[in-house]
Amino acid sequence: MRYMGLDIGDRWIGVAISDPSGILASPLTIIKRKQEAADIEAIGDIIKQNDIGRVIVGLPRSLNGSLGRQAEKVQQFTDNLRLHILIPVEFRDERLTTVSARSLMQETVPRKKRQKARDDAIAAAIILQGFLDEEQSQSHC
Repeated sequence: MRYMGLDIGDRWIGVAISDPSGILASPLTIIKRKQEAADIEAIGDIIKQNDIGRVIVGLPRSLNGSLGRQAEKVQQFTDNLRLHILIPVEFRDERLTTVSARSLMQETVPRKKRQKARDDAIAAAIILQGFLDEEQSQSHC
């Protein structure tokens, strides 16, 4: 089964998907936010095109673990997304994934391209990979 990871922000939604065996996450695309209905439709199209079986959404918690205003926005968007897709959607703590994504980009993306690249899809891949790694370790126990 393929999985989808989402890093939902106010201006962009980073999208990552797993390989068909659900082992490796890769950045796929970035959705420029327009209207919520259009954003949900774009996600639904990606789900259909890639035969996704489960969606993992990064939930932005503060460092102390509490939920702030951005987390509430993500939860509200995700509640609406659940009404339009027929597959399971779950949250995963995304603390520090954007920081990790930026660090990874600095190490791997040439400086000239880095200015144009967005780290949202990489953050989505980091969120998804963490989930996949947990699933793998639990299935081997």
